[in-house]
Amino acid sequence: MEEAMSALTSQLFGVWFLIGAALVFWMQAGFAMVETGFTRAKNAGNIIMKNLMDFCIGTVTFMLIGFSLLLGEDVVGLIGKPGFDLFGSYANFDWSNFVFNLVFCATTATIVSGAMAERTKFLSYCVYSAVISGLIYPIEAHWIWGGGWLAQMGFHDFAGSCAIHMVGGISALIGAKFLGPRLGKFSYDKSGKITKVNAFPGHNLPMGALGCFILWFGWYGFNGAAATSLDQLASIFLTTTVAPALATVTCMIFTWVKYKKPDVSMCLNASLAGLVAITAPCDVTDASGAAVIGIVAGLLVIFGVWFLDNVLHIDDPVGAVAVHCLNGIWGTLAVGLFANPSVPGASEIGAGVFYGGGMAQFKIQLVGFGAVAIYTAVMMLIVFTIIKKTLGLRVTAEEEIVGLDKLEHGIESSYAGISVQYSSEEVAEAAEVGISIDQAVPVVVPATTPSSTESAMHKVVIITRQNKFNALKFAMNSIGVTGMTVVNVMGCGMQKGASEYYRGVPVDIQLLPKIKVEIVVAKIPVKEVVEAAKKALYTGHIGDGKIFVYEIADVIKVRTGESGYDALQDSE
Repeated sequence: MEEAMSALTSQLFGVWFLIGAALVFWMQAGFAMVETGFTRAKNAGNIIMKNLMDFCIGTVTFMLIGFSLLLGEDVVGLIGKPGFDLFGSYANFDWSNFVFNLVFCATTATIVSGAMAERTKFLSYCVYSAVISGLIYPIEAHWIWGGGWLAQMGFHDFAGSCAIHMVGGISALIGAKFLGPRLGKFSYDKSGKITKVNAFPGHNLPMGALGCFILWFGWYGFNGAAATSLDQLASIFLTTTVAPALATVTCMIFTWVKYKKPDVSMCLNASLAGLVAITAPCDVTDASGAAVIGIVAGLLVIFGVWFLDNVLHIDDPVGAVAVHCLNGIWGTLAVGLFANPSVPGASEIGAGVFYGGGMAQFKIQLVGFGAVAIYTAVMMLIVFTIIKKTLGLRVTAEEEIVGLDKLEHGIESSYAGISVQYSSEEVAEAAEVGISIDQAVPVVVPATTPSSTESAMHKVVIITRQNKFNALKFAMNSIGVTGMTVVNVMGCGMQKGASEYYRGVPVDIQLLPKIKVEIVVAKIPVKEVVEAAKKALYTGHIGDGKIFVYEIADVIKVRTGESGYDALQDSE
């Protein structure tokens, strides 16, 4: 009976191992949603494509070389012996381990995408993603999980705070530094010194939130798939819940006090930071340890975002470095502080500092962190230098302003019917690098005519609140104006309004939804149109809108060839 139960348990956890791998694969969707939501709409298709291709390209390189370097026969503790058992000895191949390690490998490459978003050449992204999946990740992961020298020392990283998140975060930091900031991210004085950090709010926070929840859900497989008993699995699920929850609450309280409002996007980052930090020690910590790890992670992610913006001046659109690099390091070292021998499965390593184990395990964790960090930094410096010198890393200023969707993938917009908006910071910095916005974006400049209050034809352009359209339409109809063109636009006025923060950075310009109504009149006096519009729109509050009056030199009806007054007779 005991043998039967043992066999059943083995089969059960074997199935769970593969379900866990599927959950980790599903995290690719989470990464794609977070990165897309936290960046601008004009690059959404490019970001989705990158998140798709880093898994697909990673699969190819992991099949060819990565898996054998990770789990092949150990060679002096440094690498696995290269081989092609996947192709030559498939019947005896370790299929489960291949699939499980493949999905983890893809996660490492995905992390880099967020920090380098909105300005990276797609071809260059494909190249460094392949190198990470086929060479960089498998070698350091062999040291930790493949029987390499760190594993032999007793280094512990249960699910990848070090092997995956820290490696991805360091790669992201170096890549973002090589690229430079997005156009308009920083303001400069005449000497070139940075004087201000500008906020680029993400275009779709609900999408970012969905990505965060998908990642949290997938993390139960990420951390728990390698569990070998029900008690251990339950304990891992608990710590994987407690740490991100405490991180998020901590971040909410801090940003509420600091900026007078709880920061939505920063709290989403904090949830991910808590998950990253608990990934290495998830199997060896208790609830108290997980809570402390989460609290520190929640503060660390806030500090990391601020430090990159204001001290290092490195532009990381989604907070990937703060989430994965800093909290990957923290989670790796936390093993040596919070490892509790009484936790199911924790007896294989030494107790942490706060549980009577002294500094022994912490020193091992410190060595492992240092070795993997140095290896990753050196390798990525080499990779990015070669790519920059050959293919180039960054798109042109024109491509960045128009958007990577259009010029990298031929997509006018990932959201049909929605036009792309360009920030004043983008336009200003584009001018500084030697181009004008109209070199990148075709614009129509209205023709001007000599000023004359006696002009027979006028165009009246009204920009106002969307909810005032029905009142305006009724007012125009009442004076005989029936022809108008109406479009939805985004706009802002000159007033500064209340201070607003996005990820700790003041937002100077807030774009609000408006309508733009264009009316051409000839028979009806333009003053009558203006007065009717003013009466319909007036509330006395900021945001009532603006009315612009243009003189028109001529109008030509395409169907009949009529011009001037006659061309307008069926539009009033």
